[in-house]
Amino acid sequence: SLGLAHHFEEEIYETLKEGLEKLEEMMAGEDDLYTVSTIFWFFRTYGHYISSDVFRRFKGIDGNFKESLKGDAKGILSLYEAAQLRTTTDTILEEALKFTSSHLESLAENGTRPPHLSTRILNALTLSQRWNMDMVVAVQNISTYEQEKDHDEMILKFAKLSFKLAQLQYLQDLKILTKWYEEVDFASSLPPYFRDRLAENNFFILAVFFEPQLSRERIMSTKYFTLLVILDDTFDRYASLPETQSLANSLERWAPDHAMDKQPGYLKFVLNFILDIFEEFERELRPEGKPYNVKANIEEIKTLAKANYDLAKWVHAAHVPSFEEYMEVGVVENATYAALACFFMCMGMIATKEAYEWLKSRPKLAQSIAIKLRLVNDIYGFEDDMSRGYVANAVNCYMNQYGVTKQEAVKELHKMVTEADKALNEEILTTKCLSPCLLNAAMGLAKMIAICYNGNEGYTHPEEKIKKYMNLIFVDQIRL
Repeated sequence: SLGLAHHFEEEIYETLKEGLEKLEEMMAGEDDLYTVSTIFWFFRTYGHYISSDVFRRFKGIDGNFKESLKGDAKGILSLYEAAQLRTTTDTILEEALKFTSSHLESLAENGTRPPHLSTRILNALTLSQRWNMDMVVAVQNISTYEQEKDHDEMILKFAKLSFKLAQLQYLQDLKILTKWYEEVDFASSLPPYFRDRLAENNFFILAVFFEPQLSRERIMSTKYFTLLVILDDTFDRYASLPETQSLANSLERWAPDHAMDKQPGYLKFVLNFILDIFEEFERELRPEGKPYNVKANIEEIKTLAKANYDLAKWVHAAHVPSFEEYMEVGVVENATYAALACFFMCMGMIATKEAYEWLKSRPKLAQSIAIKLRLVNDIYGFEDDMSRGYVANAVNCYMNQYGVTKQEAVKELHKMVTEADKALNEEILTTKCLSPCLLNAAMGLAKMIAICYNGNEGYTHPEEKIKKYMNLIFVDQIRL
């Protein structure tokens, strides 16, 4: 991927639709690993089911993948990427993932491989294309594609120009958002307890809305994510229990409760900021004549505030709930459902009432994303949570319930994350009640989570990895 697919979405969907009818003929006799893996990846990535049995042709009589494949670095890499799309029933892709993972690192380190191929392998091992942000993958691949001897100069130039135009628009968006952020003036209105992450929020939003023309969607959702962080940090990091109760009650009423008058100024600011932002959203979307867009999001914020208050009560009581009890609240408190509602709202006319009803039912697709976010957040944020007395954490709850060590708990939680990924892959293929745009938004959120929690808690500590990706998109210049 060179970041060009969005220019040809209709053509791609039409080609794949036609190809689906000729798939059996297309695959008949094809014995090139790279070709089969790439075809499989494309069909599944675009929501078309194709059986993983197509990879049985690459197994030997012993039932294992053929040893002769090990030298095919390009094919092995493509199979590795294909295996990332495995569902709960794709046993052969589980085998493929083990087979490819065990060989890719040594292939990358083998000095006989072209440097561009070694770089692509290392990039994939760091974060596969399935779970990486499209624009990050695009920039990485433009660099490696340019090193290929047989690259197409016109395609390369098109990809570079496409990215540079997108980058200019991203910087314009950031300029608008920075002006808004300064006008709101969080720094003088709030104690320094909140994570100051405007640019990071805007970067993460590119996982969902990366096409240059989607400026409104990026700006609205970045403001929404700023709201979510302020809300989360107020409940988690600063407010007293009575203050959290007053804030939750006020949000449920969507107006200050009787106790808010007695609360400190910072809490009144937080409440008014949330109410004001939603007034702004309502004004922006009013011409589209779909008031349920904003109303559904208000309901999600109310639900989110209640979950935050429930968690705060456990924390202030130093109570460690059962793992199941914690997860029931935790998957709501992490704002997955609110984030999905936000994306639906920002897409305006595309989101129907039925889409919000689907989300309100807490379908397995949304649950899978919420479970993953809860678990990876708690795995990589464990030390930070415990240092703040935040004992209601998935790792701690699991350790407490099953009497295991932290390492054992983390190992089991990672298995749950893997199962959540497979369930999400399955739901993306089988969910037919949402438009492809809405499904892509959900997948974008999953990618956002994957890049943020890739070995560390990237949102709280962006300097470790996320800043590098941000520079790649916002700062570094591609030479034409």
